[in-house]
Amino acid sequence: MFEVAPDLSGRWPTEAACFDEVMHLEGELFREFANRRTLRAELGQQPCFVKLHLGVGWPEIAKNLLTFRAPVLGASNEWRALNLLTRLGVRVPRPLAYAVRGVNPARQHSFVVMEALDGLMSLEELTETWRGHPPRPRVRAILAESLADLTRTLHENGVNHRDYYLCHVLVDPAWAAPRVPPTEAPTLHLIDLHRAQIRDRVPERWRVKDVGGLLFSAFEARPSRTDLARFVRGYTGKSLRASLAEDRTFWRRVLRRARRLYLQDHPEVPAWVAALERELA
Repeated sequence: MFEVAPDLSGRWPTEAACFDEVMHLEGELFREFANRRTLRAELGQQPCFVKLHLGVGWPEIAKNLLTFRAPVLGASNEWRALNLLTRLGVRVPRPLAYAVRGVNPARQHSFVVMEALDGLMSLEELTETWRGHPPRPRVRAILAESLADLTRTLHENGVNHRDYYLCHVLVDPAWAAPRVPPTEAPTLHLIDLHRAQIRDRVPERWRVKDVGGLLFSAFEARPSRTDLARFVRGYTGKSLRASLAEDRTFWRRVLRRARRLYLQDHPEVPAWVAALERELA
């Protein structure tokens, strides 16, 4: 299988030519695992990120199946997610090329090439600056609403991220540093979609995983009850009080997941989390 963006359709005469060029690109190595590499390179004059998948092996496939998880066999998940979210108007890296070689799922090689998003910072980096320089209340409010809108768009359209943390949501740093409070929502960019799943409807367990991961990654930013209320209202269309009453089981599971992730590296959860848990008990 071989797909490229329309403006790159004439670059490679054959699928083999595309595969060979991309698999041998050189650049700055960002991540490397036994069967996957991510590097920043240039395709012509286009700065891009390349994710190379080199076969997961049967042990990894068996491990996932035994835990009732769909194994990520290659780059197809990310390619499909990038194209779908682009059509939905979600800002993601522009998908440039995708190819897969081989029929054995354990030894299949594939790649996805996407544009590099330069000049942006992650929300994790942004919120870390808040420890010494707290943001204006309006910044937090708009950001909570924007994250809720992004999360709702994903889940309403059958997409769950599976690694949904603040570090995978990017924003222009200039948005949060104006001399006056911003009046417009920031443009959020979503990255790292190689584990994303696409269905007609996202099951609750995967919505819990996404929202719980996002909440966990926001713990250090110390969201206020007002921030949480804005997120809940944007995500569910209900007030915080109504959603906590009507969707109590969902939010209990979200908090339980966020707590479990946080306690892996911390002795106890923040006081506001414990108070919210008591409210949901």
